[in-house]
Amino acid sequence: MKLSPHANLYRPTLYRRLARGVILGSLLLVLVQHEQAQLARREASKGPRALALLEIAPNGKAHVIPITIMYDGKFYDAGAYKASPIPMALESDTVYEGLKTGTPEGLFTVQGARRVPAGWIGEGQWQAVGSTPAKKPAAPVKPPEENTDRPPVLRHAGPGSPKPAEPSAAPKEPTPSPAPAAQTSTAPPAAEEDKDRPVLRRGKPEPDTKESSPAKAETAAPDAKGNTGNVQVMLGISASDGPEPRPYTFQMKHEEEQTFRKKMLALAADEVRARDRQLAEEGSESSAPGKNSPPRSKAAGKVPAPIFDDVQLKVFDLTNANEPVLVLTARARMPNHDLQHYVTVVGHEDVYGEVHKAFANIADSLHLDIRPRLELIDAVDADGDGRGELLFRRISDAGSAYDLYRVIGDKLYALYQSTSP
Repeated sequence: MKLSPHANLYRPTLYRRLARGVILGSLLLVLVQHEQAQLARREASKGPRALALLEIAPNGKAHVIPITIMYDGKFYDAGAYKASPIPMALESDTVYEGLKTGTPEGLFTVQGARRVPAGWIGEGQWQAVGSTPAKKPAAPVKPPEENTDRPPVLRHAGPGSPKPAEPSAAPKEPTPSPAPAAQTSTAPPAAEEDKDRPVLRRGKPEPDTKESSPAKAETAAPDAKGNTGNVQVMLGISASDGPEPRPYTFQMKHEEEQTFRKKMLALAADEVRARDRQLAEEGSESSAPGKNSPPRSKAAGKVPAPIFDDVQLKVFDLTNANEPVLVLTARARMPNHDLQHYVTVVGHEDVYGEVHKAFANIADSLHLDIRPRLELIDAVDADGDGRGELLFRRISDAGSAYDLYRVIGDKLYALYQSTSP
């Protein structure tokens, strides 16, 4: 059978069209990925971006402890940055968004600051997500700003307005005393806003009265790890730009959590055994009297497993890539003595399901002066790049401080470490 010449010409044309389509599709995919990368780079915040610790009492009273300020990619001590004398992180009307593992919980507005032995703390008003602020009473209404060079203007006195200093010819129309004029003259400097001040510009709440505090306390969650009583603890971020917050909790089933727990406890047990062996070799006083020899005699054989208490396991997805980062904290002791160890282990699961140790800190009750213990506070986006970092409280005999780490692969890199008071 004779083939048509048109069929032979049609096939190369079809192949060329298909090739062009594949090439155009590949170019389009590359352009989309490039645009996404450019967008991600544009979203990285240059700061200022303030990180603080929020503590909310059951009665609704709250205060904020400044930790660090990121500006132009560098981290500074928020308790001292641009302090004159009040630090920039605690200037009035600065708003912090309270976050628990990246999930917004409410807004805290700084209304004052005071110095305590441990540093600076800010006082203010807390408004939980979903709560309706109480309506202000219609009473105290301040007069609007006026030019102090002009003569006083007569106004009807409100219920809470100050009485005139001297009786005038018309007592029924009280004239304003010099005090309100002095207040209005000092108001503009307080209202002036520093462009570099870290102010959260999303959803700034109106100043609320103290009467609304008990209603807010009802929304507070009870008990926070590492705190006495029912004080609610969370991290606060104040920034004028940056990405929207997102949760850093890794979604997993109960069986997966138990598997992670078993693997992390195995890593923690190795660290405790190694530390106990090191203390025994150094002739430390970590072992109880008369029980120094048993650990050494068993060193060549099977070492007993440590006993763990107060085990806490947190699993995070810090990069939104479904890669779990595991943080285990616990107290531990060896069966042959009562020395208390404080264990903090960070692990990272690879694509094959293996958990690798990224970081470990083992402290004990006798050596906190040279080896502080670490307590996990939470995961937070401290630099505004959309990724989560790990914030720890470092506790030693000298006091407490803060360590901020970024997890990259199987390593932890310190971004900021504050000094103990």
